[in-house]
Amino acid sequence: MTEKKTTAATRGPSDHTIRDQIVAAAMEYFSHYGFEKTTVSDLARSIGFSKAYIYKFFGSKQEIGEVICANCLTDITERLNAALEQSPSATEKIKQLFQTLAVAGCELFFRERRLYDIAAASSREHWPAAVQYEDSLREIVLAILRAGRTAGEFERKTPLDETAAAVYLVLRPLADPLQLQSSLDTAGEDASQLAALVLRSLAP
Repeated sequence: MTEKKTTAATRGPSDHTIRDQIVAAAMEYFSHYGFEKTTVSDLARSIGFSKAYIYKFFGSKQEIGEVICANCLTDITERLNAALEQSPSATEKIKQLFQTLAVAGCELFFRERRLYDIAAASSREHWPAAVQYEDSLREIVLAILRAGRTAGEFERKTPLDETAAAVYLVLRPLADPLQLQSSLDTAGEDASQLAALVLRSLAP
């Protein structure tokens, strides 16, 4: 019994390391050939593993893309949370919300082009990582609005859920890589204008 436990404990970290190795190699390969055009067989050959061996760790190419996408979205969420924590009011949080998403999205999705195909597929096909990210943004919007109403910064007549849904719709072009790609050159300016529009509509 003890021997089996030791073997499992030893294999765990090793498996984790191999998963990380596969993800890192996949990210590099996708950067040259794109996510959509790459097959698991292509990836296996580039790493020097067999296709069957990769399937021991990931059930599909999408699962590998999910890990990369989730890491990317986590980076954006962490940057956003840090910016919001430094904002002294709900009004400033709205401004930071729009601006940070625009800047972080442009940097992570498009200046590092290797991430674009994965981000686009994640959004288009509604991968769990993308769905969770969208849900987290909706929760952030709701929390900011609730705090703003409590502080007297925002109007209280419109039902909160309707207001939150509308604000998210205005925010979505900056959060969705499929929409953001059409306004890379103006994303920062767009974010400022959209935030100002939202704040005018929220005024008490």
